[in-house]
Amino acid sequence: MGTGTPVIHDVVGIGFGPSNLSLATALEEHSANVPEHPLTAAFFERQPSFGWHRNMLLPSTTMQVSFLKDLATFRNPSSRFSFVSYLHASDRLANFANTHTFFPTRQEFHQYLEWVEANFTDHVSYNSEVTGIALPPDATPGPDQYLQIEVRDRGGSGTRLVNARNVTVSTGLVPHMPVGVDSDDRVWHSSEFLDRFRQMDPHALKRVAVVGAGQSAAEIARFLYDSLHHAQVFAIVPSYGYSIADSTPFANKVFDPDAVDDYYFGTNRTRDAFWQYHKNTNYSVVDDDVIRDLHRRVYDEDVSGSRRMHFLNLSRVSDVKRAGNETRVSLESLLDTDSQDLDVDILVCATGYDSMDPSGLLGDLDRYCLRDTSGRHQVGRDYRLVTVPPLSCGIYLQGGTEHTHGLTSSLLSNIAVRSGEIADSIAQRRAVDEPGAA
Repeated sequence: MGTGTPVIHDVVGIGFGPSNLSLATALEEHSANVPEHPLTAAFFERQPSFGWHRNMLLPSTTMQVSFLKDLATFRNPSSRFSFVSYLHASDRLANFANTHTFFPTRQEFHQYLEWVEANFTDHVSYNSEVTGIALPPDATPGPDQYLQIEVRDRGGSGTRLVNARNVTVSTGLVPHMPVGVDSDDRVWHSSEFLDRFRQMDPHALKRVAVVGAGQSAAEIARFLYDSLHHAQVFAIVPSYGYSIADSTPFANKVFDPDAVDDYYFGTNRTRDAFWQYHKNTNYSVVDDDVIRDLHRRVYDEDVSGSRRMHFLNLSRVSDVKRAGNETRVSLESLLDTDSQDLDVDILVCATGYDSMDPSGLLGDLDRYCLRDTSGRHQVGRDYRLVTVPPLSCGIYLQGGTEHTHGLTSSLLSNIAVRSGEIADSIAQRRAVDEPGAA
């Protein structure tokens, strides 16, 4: 390129969690296979360093998906970025095999992610927040069109513009709190749990509560019970009790790569059936071993006649009021019209997440993105937003596509294949614009 010609990346990744990290591995391997036409990429992450659900890396908690569903294996079983390659590099392959499990601890899987991330430090900028995406003022549709991505340095050195023909948006899920409840130093969302907990004096925590019916709620309730031997622990559960996650072989096929095609090309009736029959594979459900651990603790308390663990079933938080270090939680019974107040030192809301919505980030570009009759973005099978002129650049979503691609939209289960499909789409579209660049 001559002086003054802007550097234009093939793709800019917004966010650098597991999804865009997996995309980085797919782009790297594509470029290794086609070295004369490498795909250039840059990633921007607002966190100061790589991290994935750090605040839920509780002791001994395990992954809910097989280690084979790592960043690369389902896309390329011989990839050097696989979990097995990590074990081999860490001299733990034989020892892991001896554990007879498909499910590593979350701590080990996070170490694996960090091991892969170390290969891409030259491609990612941390403390860098993408604040907007726009077309250049003189943009016209066609192969030469590119996007201008505004990046703000959270360290305080201002903003800059980065150019790319495509962007992949992977900003993650948005923590969801109960209606009318705000987080503060005593009311937390599960996504901030460990950081908040470590800032507390554990001896000052006499009464603690966890609200939620899913895996995180159950794990945090167990952790608090085991860590605070003097404390009363209240589990506020909207259902009658924790429901088991269906991880049986046939049900688990809903996470197979082929299931994405069945969902995407299926009818509304097909899609409704996916959610109706298989939502219990992932949403508001708990692994069998965690349920049994908690029940064992409650049963042992029945035997001993001493109770610290309390389950408030069919209950919903209706209000939260703060008074000094005390938090008063108002509970509404779903069994009758009764209500009760519960005074606790901390309240943890393991109440899930809302889907990623790219609209705010897209700004004015959003008007060129087609929507369906329900007002949701139309998304191609390759996870690319369906757009109209003058926008011809690619905007790919890693998340927020549950309505088009099904249950695996934001999960690890299909991460390797999904990232490979996005990388292939970028490469194939470039080949159309630049023959010989496939």
